[in-house]
Amino acid sequence: MSNLRFSELGLSAEILKAVDRMGFEEASPIQTAAIPPIMAGEDIVGLSSTGSGKTAAFAIPMVEKVDPKVRKVQVLVLCPTRELAVQVAEEVAKVSLYKRGVHAAPIFGGQSYDRQFRALESGVQIVIGTPGRVIDHMERGTLRLDALRMLVLDEADRMLDMGFREDIERVLSRAPAEHQTLFFSATMPRQIEELIRKYSRNPRRIHIEAVAQNAPRVEQVYFEVERRSKIEVLARIIDINDFRYGIVFCSTKVMVDELDGHLHARGYATERLHGDITQAQRTRVMEKFRRRGFEFLIATDVAARGLDVDDLEVVFNFDLPNDAEDYTHRIGRTGRAGKSGKAFTFVSGRELYSLQNMIRHGRLKIRREKIPSLDLVEEARENQFFEKLRTTLDAGEYRKQERLIDRLLEQGYASTDIIAAVIHLMFGGEGAGGAGGVGGVGGAGGVGGAGEKKEALRLVERVDRADRADRADQTARTERADPKKHRAKTPREPQAPREPQAPRAAKQKYDRPARTGREAGFVPLFFSVGRKQLVTPADIVGKIAGVTRLPADVVGAIDIHQRHTFADVREEHAALIIEKVNGIRMRGEAVRVTPANPAQLDAE
Repeated sequence: MSNLRFSELGLSAEILKAVDRMGFEEASPIQTAAIPPIMAGEDIVGLSSTGSGKTAAFAIPMVEKVDPKVRKVQVLVLCPTRELAVQVAEEVAKVSLYKRGVHAAPIFGGQSYDRQFRALESGVQIVIGTPGRVIDHMERGTLRLDALRMLVLDEADRMLDMGFREDIERVLSRAPAEHQTLFFSATMPRQIEELIRKYSRNPRRIHIEAVAQNAPRVEQVYFEVERRSKIEVLARIIDINDFRYGIVFCSTKVMVDELDGHLHARGYATERLHGDITQAQRTRVMEKFRRRGFEFLIATDVAARGLDVDDLEVVFNFDLPNDAEDYTHRIGRTGRAGKSGKAFTFVSGRELYSLQNMIRHGRLKIRREKIPSLDLVEEARENQFFEKLRTTLDAGEYRKQERLIDRLLEQGYASTDIIAAVIHLMFGGEGAGGAGGVGGVGGAGGVGGAGEKKEALRLVERVDRADRADRADQTARTERADPKKHRAKTPREPQAPREPQAPRAAKQKYDRPARTGREAGFVPLFFSVGRKQLVTPADIVGKIAGVTRLPADVVGAIDIHQRHTFADVREEHAALIIEKVNGIRMRGEAVRVTPANPAQLDAE
């Protein structure tokens, strides 16, 4: 059976408006199969895995069939846990948003009785509850079923596994003779069959297969992450893997639009695709995507149906798909033609239970991983920058910058300091456009545009080569000739000592004198790295300036020991430096930063 649009299911304008607000475009398989017979008054046995959209499959028709004028309980939904009861209540609230006079209340253990009493006394038409608390209210007389028109058992197999059979039968036996009974379950054990035969009338059986074939060449991972943090985690994974070509799937049109805006703001090249996109726009977006005119396509399942795109590096399930079959269709868009691919899925809160059911019933092979830390992201960005720099140097295809470099060398700057300053300006100092560290590698910020980055890389390589060549040439000529004659014949001597004429504020920007005492306005900080890690003053100053965005002159004298370092910093910025730099990797090791205590300083 092909899926239908909600507008084809005979629903009222109020329900269609609510469904459109929720962002759904097309009914899932279980919704397509179940909503029409439920609307027609038939009993239903729905066999479908968790996460297939079955909550909406019964929530939509039961809200549609409720009479707002009758202030009595007309629908009762039994759920195995309080978490699922809350989830169903939230779904019902969304569906009934525009249908005036329809009210629902969740009742479960652990919640205040007074609140539940008030809700039931106010005349709610829909009650969603756990079997134990429902029985409790029935015994107290606060929940009456004389006007009940529909009884829903959600996750029936799980309720039986939890030992609720007796409570379920008590509820079923006290329901009016004329009512609809809806059983929804992921499996169909013998106990459920017995309940169906005893309490249901010629039910229509709907079985939605959760068959999913694994994509053996696709590496599948899921992350448990809070909903508000999904965008940040998505950006981290893209940056740490340096992905440049993939699809991000969302469940609603609203989420597609929001995510597209957020990723654009972070500097990623994206386009969106959903049901509100015209055919002309869709054609333009897909042609551009096939020729890699942008990095990531943000799409709903409906809009992405039929996409024929090869060589995708990655697929992201920003929102959990309906079922295992949809999941397989999504991730199958990468790892094609014998190539490998990656698929990442984000789950939050109760979605984890849905994913676990999909894994179990769909026989999926998805492993759980920890969210990558900011340190790992920074290290990955640095590694990516290093590889790109090395490739540029090996290729040798770049414009020389002799004039600028010679000017810097002639003024006495060391090549290593020039290189450090260029990288600092690119990815951490004044004028940088990305986040701290080597931001911008991987598409999430950085300096200006690609042209500026290429020029900076060329400059870095030229500085180092020019300085090495000058030193080698100077050494050879010194060995062959008298130093005085050599100086007379040579117009420029980069290595010859010169008398200092005046102090220069910018000269040797990253060098620092050894600590001889506390300078006014500065306080000493302790860094847990030293000569053993090959740390230099440039490392200390560059890291502080890059991470905090403070100017380099906030750092004063520096004293590097074998296993630690003391650095004087301006007192007003000390707390910020400790907060931002503490835990950051320096020379491959996470550095610990604390205020230096007198005992540590005396031990020098």
